Amino acid sequence: MKYDYLVVGAGLYGAVFAHEAKKAGKTCLVIDKRNHIAGNIYCENVDGINVHRYGAHIFHTSNKEVWEYINQFAEFNHYINSPVAVYKDELYNLPFNMNTFSRMWGVKTPAEAKAKIEEQRAELGITEPKNLEEQALSLAGRDVYEKLIKGYTEKQWGRPCTELPAFIIKRLPFRFMYDNNYFNDRYQGIPMGGYTKIVEKMLEGIPVQLETDYFDFIKENPEIAEKTLFTGMIDEFYGYKLGTLEYRTVRFETEKLDMENYQGNAVVNYTDREVPYTRIIEHKHFEFGKQPVTVISREYSSEWKPGIEPYYPINDEKNNGLFAEYRKLADKEEKVIFGGRLGNYKYYDMDKVIEAALELVKTELA
Repeated sequence: MKYDYLVVGAGLYGAVFAHEAKKAGKTCLVIDKRNHIAGNIYCENVDGINVHRYGAHIFHTSNKEVWEYINQFAEFNHYINSPVAVYKDELYNLPFNMNTFSRMWGVKTPAEAKAKIEEQRAELGITEPKNLEEQALSLAGRDVYEKLIKGYTEKQWGRPCTELPAFIIKRLPFRFMYDNNYFNDRYQGIPMGGYTKIVEKMLEGIPVQLETDYFDFIKENPEIAEKTLFTGMIDEFYGYKLGTLEYRTVRFETEKLDMENYQGNAVVNYTDREVPYTRIIEHKHFEFGKQPVTVISREYSSEWKPGIEPYYPINDEKNNGLFAEYRKLADKEEKVIFGGRLGNYKYYDMDKVIEAALELVKTELA
């Protein structure tokens, strides 16, 4: 059988496109090299707890169209992301807000907090930040930087803040209110029952082949479809012939614990450089779980190498320049469309993935 579209990748981007293509009367075959659908938003049920296999995914958007779109496939709860940061034996609320500043300096009013930050910035006298450390110090002062930014950032990027470019922290959002809501978006929540069910519904009635490598598959089935939507790595598609794009990756240590509640919050960041992991996720708290056991995941940030799951594109000047060269090749393709985080070498929040997929739908299926 020949299809209108071969969709490579059963993640959110590919699933939205395939769903809309089917509605438009097109035929699709979806393939994925993993043994499950839903890409990085895949949730695995462990004793009634939906475990976010590839890290915490909290849906948030200010785009009403996207919110209404995703709500076709799931009912969302009212989860609000309010992480806690641990520095040595101290606990702080995130994002940086009056609860953070009050805990750090004993201040009570926004004016006192602003004065404290300004005093520390003035002492440092940094006018032209040359690296991330100087940029963060010039924005936040020494206390916030040393306790809540430095260690966490160095673990994330695997190198000292003095060796990281200033642009990574262009600005730091300070909230001079007692508000621990991490996102400013109007619509927030977690799908009740997990994310996998959303993608299952999107792909209803569409053939899906798992544990299928695109490059092997296409050699055997070169005429399988009129067009291909490729959501894998764009440089891999071209055999890395211009060079390899760089990523950071994340390793997870997940364990089930015979207790009801391990840390009292879904997300706890560890900002001390001496603690090897960046954060611990306790999955049940995303859905206000009351199970007698709990599941936690420790996250470790590390360098990426081909063969490992890529997570965060390193969008510095060198990599962006290389991607631009691959993009030139992609623009010449008449039967291949590149999309998603890996196809566009760009980190997307989930709402932006849906936005981008729906934009493709408008141009491709109009």
